[in-house]
Amino acid sequence: MAKTAHALPTVNIHEAKTHLSRLVEKAANGEPFIIAKAGKPMVRVTAIDAPPPHKQRRIGFGTGSGVKVPDDFDTMMQKEIEEMFYGSDDEE
Repeated sequence: MAKTAHALPTVNIHEAKTHLSRLVEKAANGEPFIIAKAGKPMVRVTAIDAPPPHKQRRIGFGTGSGVKVPDDFDTMMQKEIEEMFYGSDDEE
């Protein structure tokens, strides 16, 4: 299946006829697709009772989970990282 500007997989009519059972099963499981004729999108196939789309993860989704971010998170292991790139002061 090719991807189109619609961001949905696209199949040509011949491929759709050849693999109809597999494609219908995928659509029924929430994977819609487009059928094209001579490269022109004609129809979108999707489940009648499509499962809800995947929820997008949001920043802060773990709030209240007890995970603590150290205050020095942005500078943790800075010395070790600099030594990996520039060598240690002991080597001179």
